Parts: sequence; structure tokens; C-alpha cells
Amino acid sequence: MKKITILVPAYNEEEALPFLYERVSKIMNEMKDYEFELLFVNDGSKDNTIEEIKSLRKNDERVSYVDFSRNFGKETAMIAGLDYSKGDCVIIMDADLQDPPELIPQMVKLWEQGYDDVYAKRKSRAGETWLKKFTSKMYYKVLQSLTRVEIQKDTGDFRLLDRRCVNALKKMRETGRCSKSMFSWIGYNKKEILYDRDPRIAGKTKWNYKKLIDLAIDGITAFTTSPLRISTYLSIPTFLALFIYFIYIIVKCCTQHVAIEAFQAVILLILFFSGIQIILIGIMGEYLGRIFNESKHRPLYLVNEYNGEKEMNK
Repeated sequence: MKKITILVPAYNEEEALPFLYERVSKIMNEMKDYEFELLFVNDGSKDNTIEEIKSLRKNDERVSYVDFSRNFGKETAMIAGLDYSKGDCVIIMDADLQDPPELIPQMVKLWEQGYDDVYAKRKSRAGETWLKKFTSKMYYKVLQSLTRVEIQKDTGDFRLLDRRCVNALKKMRETGRCSKSMFSWIGYNKKEILYDRDPRIAGKTKWNYKKLIDLAIDGITAFTTSPLRISTYLSIPTFLALFIYFIYIIVKCCTQHVAIEAFQAVILLILFFSGIQIILIGIMGEYLGRIFNESKHRPLYLVNEYNGEKEMNK
């Protein structure tokens, strides 16, 4: 009998967990041909999330949990879940029920047909602002323009991954993680299913625009070095513009006999090139910062407890 792990990262989700368990357990009970593991990763929650998970485990042995020593972020929670998962495939989903667990049977059916990565693509996104939808759309366009790897648009973390995809992702231990990019990078046989995303069932979203911007920067810098080439792309038009500008000054001086204030031209040029330098230094700083973080070789996460047992984190 094949085993399926349903991986749920959770941060301050005590209100949503009962609703999640009710719907997921119904699916698990109906799919009698498979063995299930419902694996929660408690990402340093400050509410009663871990107590709620432990309560679920007391009543259902299919429930497992990994309890972090502190909050490490959702991206890290997902790789920890992959590390601890025992299934022949892993289904990643959020605890807020924006991604309907009723799609799981369809995902499993496609997996049995030979697909390694069955990802859910959103047709609509209920409960999200126009600005968030627009910025998300533009982000995917920018990311796709910077890389030759095909990016799955309008997709999140809700997907089924075959064990060989899981093993591939477990090899990628970088600290600046963007799983959406990694899912695309590993390749394998992919299949999309369409769905309408629901509003969250309870609680409040943990994402704000600052965190989303940070995630977008991580996604771009962790996935491609194309921004480092901006200096090359800017140097050519900049040189041409500067050359044309000097020709213009020389022609104007010769034909109109008009004296041009030198300090004005100098100030404009200084401001122009200073702005370019600041942008390029910022881009290089992002990559140097990631090199610095990777060079420390720290573990991605520390576990406080796994299914009731204290972890030594050797």
C-alpha cells in the first residue's frame, strides 16, 4: 500500500486547524487504498497551534508534527517537512484552507498516471486585493524574463510531489529559498490542474507587502544571476546617450556661439551616473549578502520536538 504525506506548514493557525483536519481526514478516510501521514510543521507559533496539533495526534495516529525551536519561515518549514516526510509522495498545502483538500484525489490519480509534479493553478483568487493580484502577475513576468527555465504562473505551494522530486529538493540546502522557483528548476514530468482559490477559513494572513517583496527578491536572486548583467545592458545605452550629448554640446557651441554653463552639465552627469552606481551596488550587495549567509554553513532549521520526542539536532 502506497503512503501519502500531506505536509502542512503552520504558523499561528490554531483557529484554522480544526476545520483543516475535518476536511482532510474525510478525504483520507475515503481513500482507503492508501496509507496517509498528516505532517504538520509548527513554525514557532506564538498561539496554541502546537497544543492543537498534539491534541489531534492523540486522537489520530496518522498525525505527525515537527516543532521548530523558533520561527524560521514558511520556506524553511517546507524543506523540514520534506526532510521528515515518509510518504511515496508529498502533498504540500496551507493550513488556512485557501487550497481545497478536495483536489487531493485528483492529484493522486494524475500521480498514478505517471506525473511527478501535479501543481494546482489558480483560476481565481478570492479574498485578495487587486493590488496583490497585479503585483503577483508582474512578479511572474519579471521572473520569467530573467530565466530560461519555464515558470509555472499563478501557482503556489499547493502541489503533489513524487518521492524523486522530494529527494531532489532535499539536496538543495541554500538558505535564501524560494520553493516556487525550485519546483520549476528540478523539472520532471509536470501536470497542472485548475481551481478557484478560496478565502482563508479563519485567522489572519501572515504575509504583508514587506514579506512579499523580500520573497520576490529571494526568488529572483536565488534563481538567476541575470540582474548582475544589468551593468552591461545599461553601459551601452548610457555610453551612446553620453556620446550624443557631447556631440550636441560641441555642435551647439560651434553653430550658435552659446556658452553653456559647465557646472550644470557636470551636476547632471554626476547625478545620472551616481544613480546607476547605487542601483548596481545594491544588486551586487544582494548577491554578496547571500554568499555571506551560505558561507556560514548554518543548519536551515532547529527542531525542538518531533512527535513528542526532544530532538538533539546533531
